[in-house]
Amino acid sequence: MYDVIVVGARCAGSPVAMLLARRGYRVLVVDRAQFPSDTVSTHLIHQAGLARLKDWGLLDRLRATGVPPLRHMYFSNGDLEVGGFADPIEGITEVYCPRRTVLDALLVDAARQAGAEVIERCAVEDVLFTADGRAGGIRARTADGVEREFQARFVVGADGVNSTVAGKVSATVYRTVPAAGFVYYSYFSGLDWDYQNRTRDEQQFATCRTHDGLTMIVAMRKKDAYRQFRADAEGSFQAVIDHVRPDLGADLRSHGRREESFRALQYADNFYRQSHGPGWALVGDAGYHKDPLTARGITDAFVYAELLAEQLHRGLSGAAPIDDAVADYARHRDRDSAGVFTMTVALSALTLPPLFTAVLGALRHSPRFQRRFFTMAGGGYPSEEFFDPRNLAELYEEVGTPLADRLLSVPTESP
Repeated sequence: MYDVIVVGARCAGSPVAMLLARRGYRVLVVDRAQFPSDTVSTHLIHQAGLARLKDWGLLDRLRATGVPPLRHMYFSNGDLEVGGFADPIEGITEVYCPRRTVLDALLVDAARQAGAEVIERCAVEDVLFTADGRAGGIRARTADGVEREFQARFVVGADGVNSTVAGKVSATVYRTVPAAGFVYYSYFSGLDWDYQNRTRDEQQFATCRTHDGLTMIVAMRKKDAYRQFRADAEGSFQAVIDHVRPDLGADLRSHGRREESFRALQYADNFYRQSHGPGWALVGDAGYHKDPLTARGITDAFVYAELLAEQLHRGLSGAAPIDDAVADYARHRDRDSAGVFTMTVALSALTLPPLFTAVLGALRHSPRFQRRFFTMAGGGYPSEEFFDPRNLAELYEEVGTPLADRLLSVPTESP
């Protein structure tokens, strides 16, 4: 009998398992993949996510893999551009964009070293329930084709957007916003670009340096362009860079060499899913998913995995009823992620809303607010506070924005 079974061993699952195992709990982690292995994903870890790795004793391990630090960022939409970087967030002064083959294997190894049992190439087929209706284990098929049952006091689904655990416990989606677009990405040698996130005319690309001297480049378009794009992926990809930033498009043509095949991803819808119930919880994309445009997936997975592990410890130790403790996790996640979710959805249409246009135009003239903007992007300053009318009024006053051009409010939504 395990204390906790975690289904999914990537950026949400392995940290939950590691943190619980370090407290002495008996934890099983299963994943259908074998590690190291790749997965279609954004790669950027913001400072708030790196701070979690630092607290867990894993940041130096990540640095030792040779992933280059990034200390300057550019955001632009049309001709509006702002460049800079965040103030230190919990002592972190850089961001990283590691390959998932490296990051996920590092996390799985950390879970094992903490004492968690990890079974790779193990596909979960069902969630087991006790007589009183609580989740009490899983039925899974291991790599040798044998079907096995594992019992536990609690089951965590960290198995992504199409979570098997979520389906088996009948977790409902209580907020959804349809996905707006798709991405194609690959890895290029021969380039020396800072982090870029640039949009023009409903086309966007983002870049960041990663392992082995490569630069990851992501092209984004609206969903209605998918069939045309995929008919000539190479030409369509280059055309996005050429259109948004002709100078970088020319550099890519002259010096860039694509080293791997393209990866394509049609976005899943943005959603919040019921993430707690009798004997079970969901974490990571299984419970809360948003457009990759703001690249907050890994960072949020770390932050809320730590929160869930702490609440599970409260329940398992007897400090609080475990279902109540896990319900607190879900409430705190929804509250703390609401601003990022709303901002991400607002930007995902690749058309800058008027408020963001006004703010980006004003930011160019205020180094102080630029740092605050990038600190918000890095997870060190709440987006709700950044877009608070009082904060924006202070920005506009500092840079001399005329009263007629001031936009002070953004529609707020609670999940």
